[in-house]
Amino acid sequence: MNKIITILAAVFLTASVFAQAPQKMSYQAVIRNASNSLVTSTPVGMRISVLQGSSTGTAVYVETQTPSTNSNGLVSLEIGTGTAVTGTFASINWAAGPYFIKTETDPTGGTAYTIAGTNELMSVPYALFSANGTPDGTVAGQMQYWNGTAWVSVTPGTTGQNLTNCNGVPTWTTGGACPPAGSVFCASGATAIVDVTNPTTGETWMDRNLGATQVATSSTDAASYGDLYQWGRRTDGHQCRTSPTTSNLNSIDQPAHGNFITISNNSYDWRSPQNANLWQGVSGVNNPCPSGYRLPTDTELEAELAGWGANNAAGAFASPLKLPVSGGRNGSSGSLDVVGTDGFYWSSTVGGFNSRYLYFASSTATIYTVSRACGFSVRCLKD
Repeated sequence: MNKIITILAAVFLTASVFAQAPQKMSYQAVIRNASNSLVTSTPVGMRISVLQGSSTGTAVYVETQTPSTNSNGLVSLEIGTGTAVTGTFASINWAAGPYFIKTETDPTGGTAYTIAGTNELMSVPYALFSANGTPDGTVAGQMQYWNGTAWVSVTPGTTGQNLTNCNGVPTWTTGGACPPAGSVFCASGATAIVDVTNPTTGETWMDRNLGATQVATSSTDAASYGDLYQWGRRTDGHQCRTSPTTSNLNSIDQPAHGNFITISNNSYDWRSPQNANLWQGVSGVNNPCPSGYRLPTDTELEAELAGWGANNAAGAFASPLKLPVSGGRNGSSGSLDVVGTDGFYWSSTVGGFNSRYLYFASSTATIYTVSRACGFSVRCLKD
């Protein structure tokens, strides 16, 4: 019986890039016997395994085939088209490599595999990788990055912006201004930083709410609503509209969780005792705005309001800031309120036990005070 001592394997990375990736991979091997002679024009039994992690790793896919060598001792086959023994070729997550191809061969054409060889798969056909290695994009210009455990989408920036490494996360910025370190973002990721200037007040603002994926195209543009922050809290995940709630008040400035903290009727704040110095200026303890930006004061919000053509939600959207009616989150229940009809925007200014905010609806716009446990929108002002 021939003893095969050499297997020369080559995985050809030439899968065509079709609209749907072909779920197969070309493979060739040259087989020689103990005398170093080619084994030619002979059916051989082969078992092919795709191993994950190392040359002795877990077999995520195994198949068998019975190809024939040609007159030059070359056997050619397509991995993914054989008889599956374990797993499915289409379900391999090529992003979770490295991967190794292990071949076992029976030169008589049977299943008594007497030789084996393992080769690391140094690269993967782009069509296969894009099919199930990374998620599909949803808009033109979107990118993905690996956060250590999963692929995360990066919302496209705008003309003139820079792609900046902000605390290890690729982020579109204007002038390199990054969000605060340790920020926990919602599904949309870090907010793109694009400036807009009010020619009347001379103030420069971010052109969208924190957490929004775009500038408002209408007063009720849901993609422009963004997140809802409790006054004085950092970007720790509580601002996500679907974050879980807890009724346990916190005694420190930075809770060790991202829950939305609800209050009882006789409370004013998610923090007990209160701290009125969490959102003051760019160096505020929990300033959620990007570097160089901060929460506006109530006086600065009043100056913006004074320039509106109409003292209502229509005037808010028609203003240079294009403020949408993004609604709010109830401080007692954590439920969403009046989304699509009313707008609530925090200032950094405190008022007794409460804090000041800009409010507008279909027939009114003014500055009020309210419990700091409410979840409102944040529009950042350039310092």
